[in-house]
Amino acid sequence: MISICFSGNRKVFEGLLMSVMSLAKYTEHQLKIYILSMDLHEENPNFLPFSDAQISLLNDVVKKKNPNSEVVLCDVTDLYKTHFIHGKNHENGYTPYAMLRLLLDLIPNMPDKMLYLDIDTMCCSDIKQYDDVDVEGYDFAACKDYMGRFWIRPTYCNSGSLCMNLKQIKKDGLFEKCRDMVNRKRMIMPDQTALNKYGKKKYLPFRFNEQRKIKSDTVIKHFCKGIVFFLPFGFHIYNIKQWQREKVHKSLKITMFDDIYAEVDKLKEEYNCF
Repeated sequence: MISICFSGNRKVFEGLLMSVMSLAKYTEHQLKIYILSMDLHEENPNFLPFSDAQISLLNDVVKKKNPNSEVVLCDVTDLYKTHFIHGKNHENGYTPYAMLRLLLDLIPNMPDKMLYLDIDTMCCSDIKQYDDVDVEGYDFAACKDYMGRFWIRPTYCNSGSLCMNLKQIKKDGLFEKCRDMVNRKRMIMPDQTALNKYGKKKYLPFRFNEQRKIKSDTVIKHFCKGIVFFLPFGFHIYNIKQWQREKVHKSLKITMFDDIYAEVDKLKEEYNCF
């Protein structure tokens, strides 16, 4: 069984659905997908957890490929309010849902090994290749950040795709250290910065977190921010997500997910949970 974790809120359900569909498309293996979410609508009307109907649809998608696969919603509202809501990064340029993975050590019955994926990722080949990565003795395995390795430091990793060794993470107290850091120090990318500072990392090739053009051996394509330079001194920062279909086609020249787009359109007609 391959254990995978996402975190987010109801507003990005279409992106989550696409990502889950891409995982199921390329593997015959059993998937156990944990969705971390929470309800903070009193602060922001967009901060709602995924609905039961949405989780039911995700289950229908994965079980169609493998009847033993499963999607589980984990409501971590209380944990977040206990450990993060008064911290210095509760209000940040990123949503508070980005920090939910730092609570995984506090959630009962989590597997010892788990893949974490940002919702703006799409699978391009069998995810089993990623699950097979040996992380013995490491907190997690990750790819370097495409731009951060130049602008921040050569060993700086992108945390949008992680192969996590939760057993080692608990032993090292990694998430506890990260929670302490993001609560007391204001940062631009709080959870990623803390994971880079304290994590015992194994470095992987970009095929497990491709932040630019999809290659023939790409396993995970990450639709994260990018930058294009224009001579002599100009540049443009872009942030195109997989659900922005027209931009994916015209700007990124990516068409390999068109079958998933078509299936999502059919599901929108069948299910009333978008």
